[in-house]
Amino acid sequence: MKIDSLANKVYSELRKKILSNQLVSGTRLKEDIWAKRLDVNRMAVREALTRLLGEQLIETGEKGGYFVKSMSVEDVRQIRELREILELGAIRLAIQKIDEKGIQKLEEICNDFTSMVERGYFGGACEADVKFHETLIDTAQNDKLKDIYEISNIPLFHQKLGKSQTHMDDYELTDQEHRQLLKAIKEKDVKLAEETLTKHLLRGEVEALELD
Repeated sequence: MKIDSLANKVYSELRKKILSNQLVSGTRLKEDIWAKRLDVNRMAVREALTRLLGEQLIETGEKGGYFVKSMSVEDVRQIRELREILELGAIRLAIQKIDEKGIQKLEEICNDFTSMVERGYFGGACEADVKFHETLIDTAQNDKLKDIYEISNIPLFHQKLGKSQTHMDDYELTDQEHRQLLKAIKEKDVKLAEETLTKHLLRGEVEALELD
């Protein structure tokens, strides 16, 4: 496999784990460990880390090394505002354009999320959460909107900002809110969809900011 392909493999895996909060703020990303874990060479890991650094998903430490970038209170608020703008717009478009195939895909993701939580696989549940929101954007069928969403590298709120960097225990609520949102889309109820998404994002912000 070419170095570019290997670097893309590492980049995609690390980006996915950062955005789904499986790699929490402050986590050090060591080249040798990730090279071994993903069965690639260190050069591929280094190239992926450089790309993630350019996208501001990671940062360098004072004494060197790469770390998952920490979020401030203002970062969390701005992320919630951005997600609200983009995802509310996507929902309005999705309600006009979504077909049975799109609804079925969202239902499958909801079922995957439920299954992961029931089995205690919370990392997989977080990935399903990311996928649910990315699919909402996809169902808007607007390439410009999708491009903006992807380059914004928007993380989910599954981690509190306090010193312990603990994960939230809000999986059941998240599941309920996703299914309520899907119900509103299926019924083409714009008001319910907007209210549900706004509440969902605001709750995530509030819980993330409950400091130790």
